[in-house]
Amino acid sequence: MSQVPLWFERKFEFSFPADLHPNVLARLRGTPARLEEALRGRSREILIDKPQAKWSAQEHAGHLLDLEPLWLARVGDYVAGSAQLTVTDLQNRKTDEANYNARPPEGVLAEFRRARAKLLGRVDELDDSLFSRAIPHPRLKMPMRLVDHLYFVAEHDDHHLARIWELLNQTR
Repeated sequence: MSQVPLWFERKFEFSFPADLHPNVLARLRGTPARLEEALRGRSREILIDKPQAKWSAQEHAGHLLDLEPLWLARVGDYVAGSAQLTVTDLQNRKTDEANYNARPPEGVLAEFRRARAKLLGRVDELDDSLFSRAIPHPRLKMPMRLVDHLYFVAEHDDHHLARIWELLNQTR
């Protein structure tokens, strides 16, 4: 049984100042290295093990890759001043259908690193005033500033990293 709280049960409060965005960006820049560290040197058997028929550690890594286009699209929503942030597939069909366990983990990690660099490159181009722009989140039904969105992404990263570490270090 996992000790990592369920993602969809998480509640968020975004009360920190927008000028903390460099700190949030530092977390996002560190995710590829932390993910690589977690998977490095692990046997294929451990990486693709699916306890209780849930995602394997490698599938969690693939899920992080799958969401990078969403995070980038939502940054575009802030730039465009959209009425609502881009909606996602809450069933995560893309991850379920991607067959990440059949792929070499190095490829998944390299793709994630490239996708995250693209996201951060886009954010680095933005004027600081955009970090305070708020747009409603479709699932949470609350306004999120761009800095809040990036914090949400960092929390999502950490959620899956925690689950990966839990899977890789469970006693058998």
